[in-house]
Amino acid sequence: MKNDLIALLNELTLDEKASLCSGSDFWHLKGVERLNIPSIMVTDGPHGLRKQEGDSDHVGLAQSVPATCFPTASATASSWDIELLEEMGVALGEECLQEDVAVLLGPGANIKRSPLCGRNFEYISEDPYLTGQLGAALVNGIQSMGIGTSLKHFAANNQEYRRMVTESVVDERTFREIYLAGFENIVKEAQPWTVMCAYNKLQGIYCSDNNRLLTDILKEEWGHTGLVMTDWGACSDRVKGIKAGMELEMPASGGLNDSKIVDAINKGILTMEELDKVVLRLLKLIKKSEDNRKVDFVYNKEDHHQLARKIAGESAVLLKNKDNILPLAKDESYVILGAFAKNPRYQGAGSSLINPYKIDDVLSELESYEVDYSYAAGYELKTDEVNQELINEAIELVKENQ
Repeated sequence: MKNDLIALLNELTLDEKASLCSGSDFWHLKGVERLNIPSIMVTDGPHGLRKQEGDSDHVGLAQSVPATCFPTASATASSWDIELLEEMGVALGEECLQEDVAVLLGPGANIKRSPLCGRNFEYISEDPYLTGQLGAALVNGIQSMGIGTSLKHFAANNQEYRRMVTESVVDERTFREIYLAGFENIVKEAQPWTVMCAYNKLQGIYCSDNNRLLTDILKEEWGHTGLVMTDWGACSDRVKGIKAGMELEMPASGGLNDSKIVDAINKGILTMEELDKVVLRLLKLIKKSEDNRKVDFVYNKEDHHQLARKIAGESAVLLKNKDNILPLAKDESYVILGAFAKNPRYQGAGSSLINPYKIDDVLSELESYEVDYSYAAGYELKTDEVNQELINEAIELVKENQ
């Protein structure tokens, strides 16, 4: 395959090589029609397929195709079950095959260092070893179906507030033992097809321009054979990024950064050898994706839904079963309080906003088992403001059923 790709590389013009280094829109890589190089699709997300059709955006406002919403990483990590995570990965890969998606953007392997990080639900663990083991299992499962992954957000990206401009300053031992260890294990054990560099600066240099991070550590020390893409809009300096080992800028830059690459070559700031290294990895990804396409593949939606239920059950942690209240007795009557029993909150927003094929809720489950219950919402779903009327209804319902 390598010789074929080198031959293809040699047929590309400078403008075509530069164009391949950035996306064509929000979710597609550029192709080169005259050489039959196709445009492939990447899409979110870490715990379920978020493929948008028609108008696209990165914050989850546009509707996506129905898919299975699997439990988030914060839940699945509590299962400590490597085989289960690999099984979930296979299912995610199957959904990508049906939707003709080449690369699924996940898993998230950033370490949970602060409860204030708004993406903690999307990251696996506070523990680097657990992150590495479960992350590798998920990647292996997805990629066993011929679908790529994008290990993110590399690296030391542990907050949402001002994450596009913040700087992470970390001493070497902490960096290696805490922030990099999970990424290292996943790369060495599973070889994700892509790694997504983070927005932040690391030791004063943006991750997208960071030669030590992307080349010295990731490519040379760990032996990563895939490519590096940016988080959406994380490109700092396109020419410096190529020199540092950042192959793909996402999303599209409207040709702006493509022209900067061409200009840098013409001025001798960037060598053709440096650009060719980048383009060769891009061609390898495109070729691998095309070789693994399965036209007309269809997965079993109900089987995947049942798998999601199984994973949720295995991920639940019961700290104490007071008075052996669980499992519930079928012949008893129960008071159910809380609006989430009817409208569960089960995922985050943005890259994690899945359009679920099917949603189970507590009340429907009780009804399916013919369990007698009374219900009160107790609070509003769309506001933090206290609704005293709803609280009073809940209190009265409890009093009536004592």
